[in-house]
Formats: sequence, structure tokens, C-alpha cells
Amino acid sequence: MGNRQEVVVTDIKMSFTSMVIFMIKWVLASIPAIIILSLLFGLLTVLFGGFIGGFVGGIRHI
Repeated sequence: MGNRQEVVVTDIKMSFTSMVIFMIKWVLASIPAIIILSLLFGLLTVLFGGFIGGFVGGIRHI
């Protein structure tokens, strides 16, 4: 268990169609991450926008 052996990868042989399928799966797997990040960014924008808008604009009574 104490023996560690280093490995260096110099080449990967993959057919073009296999690589295209891999890249399509990679893109499809990233879609949920993009959705989650955009929701978090939107939430932060709403929070900070309201906070800063309260200081700058104030609340106007009609």
C-alpha cells in the first residue's frame, strides 16, 4: 500500500465518432450546472439590486 507508482499519459487513441459522442455527452451534462449557476446569479442580482436600490432610490410614496 505504501508503494506509489507515477504514470504519464502520452497519447489517447480515440475514433472521431467516439470523440464527438463524448463531447455531446459533456455538453449535455453541463446544462444542469449552467441552469443552477444562472439561478444563483439571478438570486444574488435580485438581492443586491434591491439592497442597493433601497439606498439609492428610496421608497417613493404616491
